[in-house]
Amino acid sequence: MSEAPTNVRDVRADLIAEQESLDMIVADLSAEDWVRQTPSAGWTVADQIGHLTYFDGTAAAAITSPERFAELATELLSVADEDGGERLTLGPYREMKPSELLREWRRNRGLLAGAASTLADGDRVAWYGPSMGAKSFLTARLMEAWAHGQDICDALHVDHPRTDRVRHIAQLGFITHKWSYINRELPPPTAPVSVQLNAPSGDIWTFGPGDAANLIKGPAIDFCMVVTQRRHVADTELEVYGRAARDWMEKAQAFAGPPTDGPPPTSQAR
Repeated sequence: MSEAPTNVRDVRADLIAEQESLDMIVADLSAEDWVRQTPSAGWTVADQIGHLTYFDGTAAAAITSPERFAELATELLSVADEDGGERLTLGPYREMKPSELLREWRRNRGLLAGAASTLADGDRVAWYGPSMGAKSFLTARLMEAWAHGQDICDALHVDHPRTDRVRHIAQLGFITHKWSYINRELPPPTAPVSVQLNAPSGDIWTFGPGDAANLIKGPAIDFCMVVTQRRHVADTELEVYGRAARDWMEKAQAFAGPPTDGPPPTSQAR
């Protein structure tokens, strides 16, 4: 069956649940675990939480104080290089003890949850590129929590909880199909692609025309891993049929920002 419609309240509830799930993973970590390296080059577990802390805070500002957010966005977008961006977004958090960082993340999450409670389905929120619809805006925050949570789980060698909250990420991954090309300054694809995903609960989520020659099918978790660039498609259980579908899975990027490539394959599969 297709994914059930959602409203902004549903996405907000799932965002909070995803953040709380990650909180349970990191809350009792040792000092050594906080400085473990994650798959993001040069980033520790603490850096992953610092990143979420900064952008949860600016997301709250985007909802409650567009003028203040505009100042923050100008500050970040004026940074000339990646190192400067890290100093701005992570620098203060790298000076904190884990307990302080955790407290600050919880504070910014609370600010975002409170701000999000004021949003209606038709609202739009300013962000670092074009403004976003309220549901897409909160979905992007959920995707960030989930994807950076995956990096943390990979670093800690623990299982990442599998829940149907990823349905929001899967939908965002599907609707950013053309964005993945436009962001690379490539012509947007015209060939339709159908996506059939097995949810953690056992439900089936479908996106796109059911009769498309290009088809992607398999675990929803794996699809979300690919569109958030946490896994190469060859290292998943996804079945990919058709050249257009394969090309998309090689370029997929569901998140904003400059075009980036996901991890290279670690296997020779497919």
